[in-house]
Amino acid sequence: MKLVVIGQGYVGLPLAVAAARAGHTVVGLDNNAKRVAVLSEGISPVEDIADGDVAALISAGTYSATSDFSVVSGAEIVAICVPTPLGADKKPDLSALKSSVESVASHMSAGTLVIIESTVEPGTTRDFVLSLLLAGSGLKESDIDLAFSPERIDPANKKYTITNTPKLVAGLTERAADRAVAFYSGFVTDVTRCSTLEVAETAKLLENSFRLINISFINEIAQMCDVMGVDVNEVISAASTKPYGFMPFFPSAGIGGHCIPIDPIYLSHKAKSVGAPSSFIDLAQKINDERPGYFVSQASALLGGLGGKKVVVVGLAYKPNVSDVRESAAEALVDGLRAAGAVVSWHDDLVGEWRGDKSVALSSSFDLAILVNVHEGTDLSALGSVRVINTKGGVT
Repeated sequence: MKLVVIGQGYVGLPLAVAAARAGHTVVGLDNNAKRVAVLSEGISPVEDIADGDVAALISAGTYSATSDFSVVSGAEIVAICVPTPLGADKKPDLSALKSSVESVASHMSAGTLVIIESTVEPGTTRDFVLSLLLAGSGLKESDIDLAFSPERIDPANKKYTITNTPKLVAGLTERAADRAVAFYSGFVTDVTRCSTLEVAETAKLLENSFRLINISFINEIAQMCDVMGVDVNEVISAASTKPYGFMPFFPSAGIGGHCIPIDPIYLSHKAKSVGAPSSFIDLAQKINDERPGYFVSQASALLGGLGGKKVVVVGLAYKPNVSDVRESAAEALVDGLRAAGAVVSWHDDLVGEWRGDKSVALSSSFDLAILVNVHEGTDLSALGSVRVINTKGGVT
């Protein structure tokens, strides 16, 4: 079948590649002209997809990239994988989704299967997306097949990829669900059909709210262990020997990325709109937001104040072995250290350049190093005898 995947980032490109390998003819559509140009040259902009994979599919004629929405007119399936971040008001921002759906509607024809992979509040696919498709296409509801299948992409995860991570699928109608399940079953080994769109939408938000709450909880435990002089990672290792009822989570400078800091807010926002409580999510978010400030205080105590002290933050990305800085706790940490008077540099070879600054080499010339997300291959020995705070647990 001909498939158009809208959004060629961490979510959309792996989907496009997997579908092309399964025999579909795939067009990757992105409004970033630079990204389209890079992809058209056979170069992958994301770490999980090799350049050779993209180049091979282009050569085979099963993948191409464009910014032209007119390609939707000949597509049997359109998958929308655009960002749904938070706005400046910390509320769900559906502007990219709205724009994409409206553009799809103006080109789609009866029988096109539209699948939403972007994270949304429960009810969004049925109430928001469907109305946009109807208004923009002039089609009847019976002419539109609409499905929701939340992305489950974990960048840099070598064990779980798009093909072996279980996939949730739900449809506005039984026909839409049947078609979406058949499509994903062609390259995903485990596809679970949900009874309604709202079940699948809520499940996605539950997954990452669960992680937010537990990561925030272990960060609070880590602070208690610091006060007691107990190694929090040894505590976690000891608790993990229990074969039931426990799942290990690990401390950090705070959560980051395109899922865990954002998805729970979508769930909390929906809960408030229907008059339901979301106390755990709200508290967990507060604890997470305070985490960088905790390490600023810890650094100040260690150095007897931060005024004029040279501090290097190691690992700017939101997780090891990726270049993505979205919602990274390192940003608040850097800002907090500078506000306290420190002279702050950062080292991250994968990020390279950020907010007009460039990654610096590690050396023994710093007063303190704070490890946030250290990539494989980072040579920490270059720090020599520099004092180190590891946000994953520990001070040396």
